[in-house]
Amino acid sequence: MFDINGLLESTRNDLVDFQKPYAHQHARTRDFVAAIESIKPTTIIGVSTIGGAFNQKVVESMARINDRPVILALSNPTEHAECTAEQAYTWSKGKAIYAAGVQFAPVHYNGQTFLPGQANNFYIFPAVGMAIFATQAKRVTRRDVYRSRSSSSGSSAVRFTEARAPLPAAVKHSGDRDSDCRTGREAGLDAGLARVERSADMVAFIREHVYKPDTKWRRHS
Repeated sequence: MFDINGLLESTRNDLVDFQKPYAHQHARTRDFVAAIESIKPTTIIGVSTIGGAFNQKVVESMARINDRPVILALSNPTEHAECTAEQAYTWSKGKAIYAAGVQFAPVHYNGQTFLPGQANNFYIFPAVGMAIFATQAKRVTRRDVYRSRSSSSGSSAVRFTEARAPLPAAVKHSGDRDSDCRTGREAGLDAGLARVERSADMVAFIREHVYKPDTKWRRHS
């Protein structure tokens, strides 16, 4: 871990309690690129809200030590992203697997089209919202969110597409909502907060409430 004062390492005396478990033995440094070159991470995750924190030297360093560097620039809004999708793909010469906390447009580089992923709230929140709608839940608890997260991680094995975007296998194919239905099943009913009767087949029950954009709605007076 790396903060405003540099790498979290065991000789620092400015760390708060929750940081100390991550302060391993390492030479002190405030140079992020130097830390990358020394530790050789396969993935960097930006949650700093410092736009541009993953500069060209950072991305080039990651690409030099990894065949497929994973770069997650998760801060938002857009101007706070640690690097843009175009920067990640261009500076890595097309090697990066990239996702951000906001949705970036496809990037065209060296004859290829890269589809940036969105990694902050793309998978769980829609499913939880569907569960709330379907079960008419009185409220959402922290336990509901934890259960939904666990269900999503168990059913969405990460697959790297040819476009270098990390996508769960369950949502790679257009129109497949099974992952959302399984995740949505975990929220609302088990906590006793639903205002509908429990169905024998909760996945089917949740699926009945999926919004279909091709549905023809009638206006009722």
